[in-house]
Amino acid sequence: MARALIVVDVQRDFCEGGSLAVNGGAATATRITAHLEHHARHYEMIVATRDWHVEPGRHFVADGESPDFAETWPAHCVAGSEGAGWHPYLRLPADTVVVSKGERAAAFSGFEGRTGDHLTLAEVLRGREIDAVDIVGIATSYCVRATALDAAASGLSTRMLAGLTADVDPQVTPRTLEELAGAGIEVSD
Repeated sequence: MARALIVVDVQRDFCEGGSLAVNGGAATATRITAHLEHHARHYEMIVATRDWHVEPGRHFVADGESPDFAETWPAHCVAGSEGAGWHPYLRLPADTVVVSKGERAAAFSGFEGRTGDHLTLAEVLRGREIDAVDIVGIATSYCVRATALDAAASGLSTRMLAGLTADVDPQVTPRTLEELAGAGIEVSD
C-alpha cells in the first residue's frame, strides 16, 4: 500500500498570533515536524495544503461587519502575505508537494485546491499511485475534516492522526472524530 502524508494548513494565520488563530497551532506544527523526522521515510510522498486567498469573494467579511465563522471569516492567509506562510515550527521536506486552495472562493478541503502545475490533489495522488493517506494539521473540525472526508470519498484508505491536529473548539472535536469514524476513516493518535 502506497501511503502519503497530507499536512493541512499549518500556516501562521492559523496559529497563535495569526489573524484566525487556533490554540495549540504552534504545538501542532512542532509535533508534525517531529513526526516527519521519525516517519517521513514511511511515506511515498508528503503533501502540504494551504489557504492561499487572492480574491476570495464573500469568504472574507466586509469592512465593519462581523464574521459568522460559518460563511464569512476575518481576512486570513492572503496569497503572498506573511500570514499565509508556513508556521516557522513546521519543517517540511524539500520535495513536499504544495496544494493551494481558496484562491477566489471559500475552500476547506485540500481536494478543492491545485498545485503550481494546476493539478488537483486527487490527480497528484493518482499519479503517484497512492491508495492510502494520513491526514494531520489545522483545524480538526474544518479543513482537516473536509480533507479527510474527501479522501475517503475518493476511495483512499484514510487515517486521521488526531494527536497531530488542533481544533478551533476542542469541545466539538469528539463529534468530528465520531463523524470521521462513521465515514470509514480510521482515527488514531
